[in-house]
Amino acid sequence: MVPNAAIEKIRRNFLPANFQITNWESLEPWFKAVADRALNSKADLEQWLKDISELEAVVSEDACWRQIKMTCDTTDKLLEEAFTYFCMEIQPKLQPYADQLNKKLVNSTFTAELDPQLYHTYLRSVQKSIDIFREANIPIQAELSVLQQQYGAIAGKMTVEVAGKEYTLQQAAKFLESSNRELREQVYRKIQERRKQDEQALHELYSTLIAKRHQVALNAGFDNYRDYKFKELGRFDYTKDDCFQFHAAVKQHVLPLVNEIYAKKQAKLGLSELRPWDTEAEPEGIEPLKPFTDGNDLYKKSVQCFEALNPFFADCLRKMNELKHFDLESRKGKAPGGYNCPLAESGAPFIFMNAAGQMSDVTTMVHEGGHAVHSFLAHPLPLSAFKEYPMEIAEVASMAMELFSMNHWEAFFDNAADLKRAKEHQLERTITIFPWIAIIDKFQHWVYEHPQHTVEQRTAEWVNILNEFSTSAIDYTGLDAFRAIGWQRQLHLFEVPFYYIEYGIAQLGAIGLWMQYKQNPQQALQHYMNALSLGGTKTLPELYKAAGLEFNLTPDYIKKLMEFVKTEMDEL
Repeated sequence: MVPNAAIEKIRRNFLPANFQITNWESLEPWFKAVADRALNSKADLEQWLKDISELEAVVSEDACWRQIKMTCDTTDKLLEEAFTYFCMEIQPKLQPYADQLNKKLVNSTFTAELDPQLYHTYLRSVQKSIDIFREANIPIQAELSVLQQQYGAIAGKMTVEVAGKEYTLQQAAKFLESSNRELREQVYRKIQERRKQDEQALHELYSTLIAKRHQVALNAGFDNYRDYKFKELGRFDYTKDDCFQFHAAVKQHVLPLVNEIYAKKQAKLGLSELRPWDTEAEPEGIEPLKPFTDGNDLYKKSVQCFEALNPFFADCLRKMNELKHFDLESRKGKAPGGYNCPLAESGAPFIFMNAAGQMSDVTTMVHEGGHAVHSFLAHPLPLSAFKEYPMEIAEVASMAMELFSMNHWEAFFDNAADLKRAKEHQLERTITIFPWIAIIDKFQHWVYEHPQHTVEQRTAEWVNILNEFSTSAIDYTGLDAFRAIGWQRQLHLFEVPFYYIEYGIAQLGAIGLWMQYKQNPQQALQHYMNALSLGGTKTLPELYKAAGLEFNLTPDYIKKLMEFVKTEMDEL
């Protein structure tokens, strides 16, 4: 089957075409109708599932648009209120119905007749939701939804002044690529000092989130939030011990490579010691990479790059642009970070990011573009629930796209030397991200295993973990106060707890796909698309198998992949 990017909004058969969510009173009758419906045959059950799927798609898309609009402008109180209204007034009232519908499904005599090939993972997920649902958690989860967004509001206000001009922290980061070392240090310190101003506010926010999350776990019968969250995230195929094994493998097989990368960087810059403001810099006389000028240029060049890789990928971006589903440039008042937000009813997702003209923005754009392609490929699946794929495969979609697309970065660079530098930057990042993933993941395990900790204990443990995985090649003398709050720049800790190890697992998958691509590009891309087209209808090991990969977190496997990346870097 040749995929098609001419995505159509799902036609409504259950809800009126013009129905919009304004309040719970107008929405509830539709949930009541499906909850009360008699199911007298397998055909009844299948139609019932389609109607629920349609209803879920409409609700999900409404919630997504509220969040997208709010992150695009954190200063607009009306947008914030619309999002908060959904979290506090609609979402909590949906949850008892969701539980009722889940129980109705598993208790139906006709459920056993559904195709196990298609429904196994969905029914497993439904049972998991029934197991962890507690009425007492509904108001806490509503509060958490609102509290988590406060991080974006705090971080969105952070700006610094450089040479008399105001910059967001994302925009200011481009000065860290300058060959002027004095300027780099000055900007680095300004960024860190600005973060330090909100240190207390973010400590308080995080402590509040931890306490509420711990209560959710206790209410659901778990010892801690980590164990609850593993169940909620549907981590059926690996355990906390696999995470610890991953951390150990990073220390053993990745850190030596990271040390090597930074030692080379130090020699290239001709410095007696490498400081944190030097890691993105170029030697005197070499200009920083300028892959694009503005958001529109970034979009056009990404389309050109995707077109050369696979025309379907480019069509996905064109369709999104036609629907105005991009907000790419950094500006004051915009939430930090980047994301691809799937839109369950429209089908074409929305990409949000904070581009400031740097090489890392190209990586973000092709990364989110990989997520977007995943959304397009999974959209034809018959139920909304089938399109809810595990994050460990979602991030393979994005991270493999970073590596695949490198072959066509001529779209961004018109000379061979710049292209070579860009590829080096990408491969360095592929390796140097691993220790940070291990740090953030290990920190979260500790935080939720010790929910009663003080701010002082949290800081001490953070510094321990940071030092455990830090490269010996960078000199951090005199920067202890900044390093002690380094975790505060990671929005995942605040907004999507425990979502971070996925990047590490998926980077292994992405490197595996890239190994395939180097041998047979067409076959690798076919494997990639085959796996993504399955959505969430298969288990994680099965999805990896469809991509021609093995789901493996052992030190030996990680060592093999690292050796491959090192060989590729040496060849450059």
